[in-house]
Amino acid sequence: QVQLVESGGGLVQPGGSLRLSCATSGISFRYYVMGWYRQAPGKQRELVASITSARETNYADSVKGRFTISRDNAKNTVYLQMNILKPEDTAVYYCNAQRGQIYWGQGTQVTVAS
Repeated sequence: QVQLVESGGGLVQPGGSLRLSCATSGISFRYYVMGWYRQAPGKQRELVASITSARETNYADSVKGRFTISRDNAKNTVYLQMNILKPEDTAVYYCNAQRGQIYWGQGTQVTVAS
């Protein structure tokens, strides 16, 4: 059974930081492209960042220089370090695993507000 479990979301003030984690099981993690997506109310789900098995990364323009995606193959976990958070970063953040098949986590809420 494949599971992707996100954690680390919460309420943070503008300019603050959060670190999201996505622990996986049931997949050969090291071979998967891992990604973080987000969906704000009334908007479509969008790619935030992705990392390949070769650790090549890709970021949405809106988060470049502020967010960092990384992976720990020994822990089957992908991370998203989010710095200098802005109110427009408020969304539900989803973990995604792709290798032919696509798997999603249940999402974690990130709210940036004062």
